[in-house]
Amino acid sequence: MEKKAIAASEGIAIASVFKFESPTLDIVKETIEDVEDSWQKLASAIESSKAEILDIRDHTAKTIDEESAAIFDAHLQILEDPEIAREVKEIMNDEKLSSAYAYDVVTKKYVTIFESMEDNKYMQERAADVKDVAKRVLAKYLGKSLPNPLSIKRDVIVVAHDLTPSDTAQLNKQYVKGFITEIGGKTSHSAIMARMLEIPAIVGAKSILNAVNQDDTMILDGTTGTYIINPNAEQHQFYTQKHKDFAAEKTRLKALKNMKTITKDNHQVELAANIGSDQDLTSVLENGAEGIGLYRTEFLYMNAQSMPDENTQYEAYKKVLEGMPNQKVVIRTLDIGGDKHLDYLTMEPEMNPFLGKRALRLCLSEMAIFKTQLRALLRASAYGDLHIMFPMIATVEELLEAKEVLSICAKELQEENMAIGDYKVGIMIEIPSTVFIAKHLAKHCDFFSVGTNDLIQYTFAADRMNESVSYLYQPFHPSILNMLKLVIDASHEAGIWTGMCGEMAQEYEALPLLLGLGLDEFSMSPSSILKSRESICKMNYKKAQALALEVLTYDNSAAVLQRLKKEDYYD
Repeated sequence: MEKKAIAASEGIAIASVFKFESPTLDIVKETIEDVEDSWQKLASAIESSKAEILDIRDHTAKTIDEESAAIFDAHLQILEDPEIAREVKEIMNDEKLSSAYAYDVVTKKYVTIFESMEDNKYMQERAADVKDVAKRVLAKYLGKSLPNPLSIKRDVIVVAHDLTPSDTAQLNKQYVKGFITEIGGKTSHSAIMARMLEIPAIVGAKSILNAVNQDDTMILDGTTGTYIINPNAEQHQFYTQKHKDFAAEKTRLKALKNMKTITKDNHQVELAANIGSDQDLTSVLENGAEGIGLYRTEFLYMNAQSMPDENTQYEAYKKVLEGMPNQKVVIRTLDIGGDKHLDYLTMEPEMNPFLGKRALRLCLSEMAIFKTQLRALLRASAYGDLHIMFPMIATVEELLEAKEVLSICAKELQEENMAIGDYKVGIMIEIPSTVFIAKHLAKHCDFFSVGTNDLIQYTFAADRMNESVSYLYQPFHPSILNMLKLVIDASHEAGIWTGMCGEMAQEYEALPLLLGLGLDEFSMSPSSILKSRESICKMNYKKAQALALEVLTYDNSAAVLQRLKKEDYYD
């Protein structure tokens, strides 16, 4: 049986099915006489769960990275949440009900609340975290064992309804050759972590658990979303060869690691990497990145239990700059808000946080936080080619205010006899207003970097995480392409460069269009760099320019994608 679902992580896997199913947790409503005894039983289950999650966090930090491990800090906070404990005890005392039943009621209440926040993706993700934690605690309480990914000691493809962050983090890629789940999307925790682990994955395969038996043979193509249960000999042979070809391609691409990215007609662009922490540098260097196009500093804040001080930030930025000698490093200032929150920073609830006080808007209203980061960045500038980037700029006035704060910080440091190196200042283009005043903003910038994820959703007024309007996430739409041309042309007229750090920069189909529009820098996940380099090095820049100018006159995405199929931009 051959079917298709959502391709979540590239690669081919052929192995036996391992059905990853959790035990049924029957929580009955029962009265108790000894409230304290029942509470202690639950407290013991919570402590045991806490120890397990700490182990999982450590394992994740060692095998993936600190950014992925930070997911489990949220789990620990849920386990230690005093409000949950208070509500559980209140039910136990008032109604004389067991701690397990009270805990189940309280956690389900929070799951329902979080899931109902349809305009807040961050809170919806917290619902999944609460479910994960509650399941672990109640299983401990009932003396039942949750499936343990680390117990897998043979080659398998994991089949599950869903994989929680803790499940995915424990997958041992030596044995787990791939996974497929019934629910999820490309941006779910499990999909993101599969890509970090470089494990082939498919999500959204409805009713897959009922369709397979334990130890069935399965083929999984994470590149196309195709999966086959009990393949015939011909299918097995075809995908075995495809698997060998995929591995050979990865090996072959390594030869491009130290090459420049130059088209057949000698036009050079730069392929840089997006990172979340200094621990990503190994992958950056292994994949031949020509610089850092986006260092997301928010993870430095999100991984901390309190606001990171100046020295902590300085050391982190310094490490990345020293790790990329003679190469530019673009460090984005704090981009919090929308779907990214800090538990230790109180923020007023907003009707639409994606259009509210986030990123630079937040920093300009929290001057102490902003100045601490800017001082750390300026001190680190002495150790490399620092490019400071402000996110979520909407007006010239915001940019000038941010630059004024930067100047004040520089003056303070000079008065303190602190060394400051040379540095550049730029902005993210992610709001339509900035597109149409790009020529004015360029007068005050050293570079632009386009954040297509937000630019597309703001242009189409469609949340890219909302499945019901996902059809409007159209990076190839002529409206977006014309916006890009306006920005790139404005930057070049002012003598500065434009990069792109959004997802569009690593979409292989988009490469000839972006090249033809004149994009100077493509910043992407490290694993995408070599394949992108190979593609661009085969292209003809003049032909790509002609292609880009042609599709700017089209009126829909489908026509643009159809035109790209001609592939007449190669030399």
